[in-house]
Amino acid sequence: MINGIEHIAICAKDTSALCKWYVETFNFSVVFDNGEGVYFIRANDGTVFEIMKFKSGVQPWDTSAIGLRHIALSVSKDDFDYEVNRIKSMGLKIEADVSEAPNGVKTFFFRDPEGNLLHFIYRPVSL
Repeated sequence: MINGIEHIAICAKDTSALCKWYVETFNFSVVFDNGEGVYFIRANDGTVFEIMKFKSGVQPWDTSAIGLRHIALSVSKDDFDYEVNRIKSMGLKIEADVSEAPNGVKTFFFRDPEGNLLHFIYRPVSL
C-alpha cells in the first residue's frame, strides 16, 4: 500500500542558500542537515522537502524534460493575495500571474532563487 508522498527532492547549486530561502520565505523548519549540503525541511502542514546538490556535469532540469514539473503550495483564501504580493516584492521570476477559474481555484506560478517552478494554489473545495 502506498501511503502518500514521503518527501519532494529539489536539486540546487547552493543548497544552503536555497534552504535558508525556504525557511525564511515560507517559515519552513529544518529537520535534517547532514553537514554536507543536504537538508530536509518541513512545511507547516508536515510536507517534507529534500534540498540536495545536483551532480557535477549534470544540467538542471528543463521544464519540458521528464521529471518534476512544479511544487504546488496550498495557500488559504485570506492569505493568497498577501503571499503573491510578498513573492512579487522579492523580484523573483513570475511565470504566470494570478488566475482564477470559474470554480474559484486561484493559482500563481513563480520560480525560487534556483529556478525551480513553484505554484501557489487556493482551492475552495479540497481534492
